[in-house]
Amino acid sequence: MAKKTKVGFISLGCSKNLCDTEIMLRHLVDEGYEITPDETEADVVIVNTCAFIESAKKESIDNILDLGWLKKHRGLKGIIVAGCLAERYREEVLKELPEADAVLGVGGVHRIGEAVKVVLEQAAKKGGKKKKFACFDDKETSELGGERVITTGDAMAYLKIAEGCSNRCTYCAIPSIRGKMRSRTMKDIVEEATALDAMGIKELNVIAQDTSAYGIDLYGKYALPELIRGITDATNIPWIRLLYCYPDKITDELVEELKNNPRLVKYIDIPIQHISDPVLKRMNRHGDSAMIRDAIARLRAVPGIVLRTTAIVGFPGETEEDFRELCEFVKEAKFERFGAFPYSREEGTPAYDFEDQIDEQTKQDRYDILMQTQLPVSEAYNRSRVGKTVRVLCEGYDPVADSHVGRSYAEAADIDGKIWFTTKRKDLRIAEGEMIDVRITEAMDYDLVGEAVLNV
Repeated sequence: MAKKTKVGFISLGCSKNLCDTEIMLRHLVDEGYEITPDETEADVVIVNTCAFIESAKKESIDNILDLGWLKKHRGLKGIIVAGCLAERYREEVLKELPEADAVLGVGGVHRIGEAVKVVLEQAAKKGGKKKKFACFDDKETSELGGERVITTGDAMAYLKIAEGCSNRCTYCAIPSIRGKMRSRTMKDIVEEATALDAMGIKELNVIAQDTSAYGIDLYGKYALPELIRGITDATNIPWIRLLYCYPDKITDELVEELKNNPRLVKYIDIPIQHISDPVLKRMNRHGDSAMIRDAIARLRAVPGIVLRTTAIVGFPGETEEDFRELCEFVKEAKFERFGAFPYSREEGTPAYDFEDQIDEQTKQDRYDILMQTQLPVSEAYNRSRVGKTVRVLCEGYDPVADSHVGRSYAEAADIDGKIWFTTKRKDLRIAEGEMIDVRITEAMDYDLVGEAVLNV
């Protein structure tokens, strides 16, 4: 029996990128390749790259260079660079990264099998110049969605409902990398959700570059509430979670869905990026501070709602007064979940050429101050949960900690903390994907500790 070719994957960046990785995995599995988690035993490794900000680009390049060492010293036959770095820096990747044997832009996801085949054929050639495989199919007409190999465990999966973004924030390269927003059809999305339900998925994370804009291109309206109702009706998935919903598109209908749909968890991610009107205007954010405050006030009417947001500090022209206003708002709004980023100056974006660029030290100082401002808010929220019993989705058992680990509705995967919990019966192991009540006994900086409430 012929030995199967082994393919390894490194998926970098956001959950939207991970969905593309999972589609590529399905293509390769269907074509008979064996997937390995160990790059040292792979014949070909695919790096699905990120290029959103400078640190992400560096991480992508470092991974490619590390794989180059494996090719030189450990017999790795080929390296395929896919995703956002490949799309954004096509010529540079082709010319300046000799480690890469094939380069696929974001529109080339469905041609991964062809790329692997060509790379292996080139590797088998003796002597002569070897030609790199390059695919930059039109990203705005490329196929949306597709069957996937779920890599996020047995309990949780992401569901990407749209591709690209049309918001044109002045700091963001995503529209130039991923193209304008294109929604998948409701029928296609609901069919995928139904398939995930059949696999036993307990938590569905609904994502896009701007999830709340879903449907405007296809149906002429913001159709996210209707989509959520369709998923709810067609499946039995107990938790449906919304990520990346922009504040200018938080409609009353969406708020009502959060309030009244028991399977749509009371958690929403609404990236505000700033609260100062002059900064928001320079960012080309849609809506002003009054709109942000109004959206938050309407969401706070949902009992038990958990709000996550992100903010950018050090944007060109951000004054001390702008920054103080942001800090005061963070204290006032009491976001349960919060993240911040120093502004990253990205070539090809309008903000790259803005005057009044802020030095790196000031950006870092403002980041540190803002996160310190948020810290007591986060600590107070965690302490408020001690003594309460919450429903937890178990994600496994850690033998080192001698504890199970999971999340409640208030913790999103990969970005928020965890709940570590024990059981009174030391011989009992809660299975991954099982939902169990846990009484919270202790609050740490980011995580919570508790004990399972058992009826056995």
